[in-house]
Amino acid sequence: MDIHHLVKMANQIGDFFEAEPDRQQALQDIAAHIKRFWDPRMRKAIINHLENGGEGLNFIVSEAISSNRQLLA
Repeated sequence: MDIHHLVKMANQIGDFFEAEPDRQQALQDIAAHIKRFWDPRMRKAIINHLENGGEGLNFIVSEAISSNRQLLA
């Protein structure tokens, strides 16, 4: 699984939802989208990547993954 591709996809999701005026809603929507459309291996890989520094992840994506980790696990 190419982590660079996952980071790129996660950032694209984050870019889309960043326009949401309610920050908490945006964070929930990012996590819900990842939960709905990514398979468990992809979710585990992006969580592990974040735990190891999260290089390349946009701040809103990092925040969404961190604050919704139980949903994504």
